[in-house]
Amino acid sequence: MAELSNNKIKHIAVMRLSAMGDVAMTVPVLRAFVKQYPMVKLTVISRPFFKPFFDGIPNLEFFAFDEKQRHKGFLGLLRLFSDVKKLKIDAFADLHNVLRSKVVSLLFVLSGKKRATVDKGREGKKELTRAENKIFTPLPTMFERHTKVFEELGFPLDLSNPIFPEKAVLNADILAIIGNQNQKLIGIAPFAQYDSKVYPLDLMQEVIAKLAENQIYKILLFGGGKKEIEILNSLAEPFENVINMAGKIKFQQELQLISNLDVMLSMDSGNAHIAAMLGVKVITLWGATHPYAGFLPFNQSLENALTSDRSQYPKLPTSVYGNKVVEGYEDAMRTILPQQVIDKVVKELS
Repeated sequence: MAELSNNKIKHIAVMRLSAMGDVAMTVPVLRAFVKQYPMVKLTVISRPFFKPFFDGIPNLEFFAFDEKQRHKGFLGLLRLFSDVKKLKIDAFADLHNVLRSKVVSLLFVLSGKKRATVDKGREGKKELTRAENKIFTPLPTMFERHTKVFEELGFPLDLSNPIFPEKAVLNADILAIIGNQNQKLIGIAPFAQYDSKVYPLDLMQEVIAKLAENQIYKILLFGGGKKEIEILNSLAEPFENVINMAGKIKFQQELQLISNLDVMLSMDSGNAHIAAMLGVKVITLWGATHPYAGFLPFNQSLENALTSDRSQYPKLPTSVYGNKVVEGYEDAMRTILPQQVIDKVVKELS
């Protein structure tokens, strides 16, 4: 495909600042880009914390967005434009489409550069999540929306043969925590930003307890923050083969460990997208949200997205992000039975 492109663009700035899962969703698309257009350089503008997502991608440089000082406020965005422009950028790909990225994008246009902006499909998402006259149909995925941005710049992308990094070699620090036994590694990330996306704790306890009965499985729990760590410790404590990883290793080490998982069980959250970008099989649980909104993790089967029962809760999905509380829908995720979850995990490991 690269050989067929007569595009004069040789260096593209790509902007996506947050959130974690959204930034992770850009990675498979950018991996496909550098493979299909090896003569074009990419510079990714994002928060410093996300830099490890892009490590090892050839022909890609990471530019850290300094939100608190240099790039703060409108004047900061002018400085950001100036800083990035010095890198001899030919085009700007806005994968965020928020006020900040729009300002920087406009500055590139005014300087005579080509730009393309992601269409988030807000109207379609409203139709999918509204209570009345709901249009329950799959929307384009975020990966499809990202590829359209590059297509507008003259670089059509094919995501049908994805490239994933090699499994990381785990260092002594990680092995000291998880052991070096020959067990199947199951990751479980039981939290999400909003409660409406979190599987009830008592049901998750059932899932963990049942899986832990099989000593060939080692279950690694992921999360962060003091409250989450306390809950994860309580989930892990009764079982020898269940380990809480939260707070024990650095973020980069966490990515290395996730790349070695045999399967990840996650909510509709950042951990699902991180595992997917690393080529790990992911089973997701959906409450107020739904994969039809376009956030099914990359290269994953819709069969492995277990959704709450719409026959009992017909207003689902009630939200794209899970931030809308609908009265009477608090127990929607209880319609996903623990045995269903266990069966999916075991099937992926067989």
